[in-house]
Amino acid sequence: MPKVGMEPIRRRQLIQATMQAIDEAGLADATVARIARHAGVSTGIISHYFGGKDGLMEATMRQILTDLRSAVSERRAALADNDVRSHLRAVIDGNFDRSQVSQSVSKTWLAFWASSMHRIPLERLQRVNDRRLISNLCALFRRCMPLNEARDAAAGLAALIDGLWLRGTLDPTGLDVERARRLAYEYADYQLTRHMTVSLNATDSPTSPEPSKERTHG
Repeated sequence: MPKVGMEPIRRRQLIQATMQAIDEAGLADATVARIARHAGVSTGIISHYFGGKDGLMEATMRQILTDLRSAVSERRAALADNDVRSHLRAVIDGNFDRSQVSQSVSKTWLAFWASSMHRIPLERLQRVNDRRLISNLCALFRRCMPLNEARDAAAGLAALIDGLWLRGTLDPTGLDVERARRLAYEYADYQLTRHMTVSLNATDSPTSPEPSKERTHG
């Protein structure tokens, strides 16, 4: 964690410089010296406030995750109603927000995922972010389907969001955001429609007739 006392503008400047260095040279070669050069500061500033490259990487990912949460929460807060489909689409849109799909942020995400398998602080951030997405999606799906089905639908949509983002990021032509959003929408709509159809069928199914009472003859 960065030490207190750093001006927010300078902190943001160093975070942007970190992403630029990763974009330019990859995480392994994004040295403190390279980052400091991009930010126009001395290496001592980075060491003092962040303790080195690992601390700066953690601070950078915390900022990206904060931007992600804001992108989702602002969209959901702007909705006029509590419709499940609208909120699911707001979550999808937030995950494909411009703050998450630029080249420098995308490469930083990839570096973060790889590093989180080896560095406990980054692994914690990844785990919290993953659980938050699953939890939010599950809570939405739970409004219209049983818990087990909601969990499966949430896991599937989260995997689709991550998969579409990853494949698009690795594609030389870049991520087609509109296509990714459309595919994720279609999955969410399918899950909602499928459950609605099952519910209607269960409601409309005829009840078993009562057994007829035979008349007795005296």
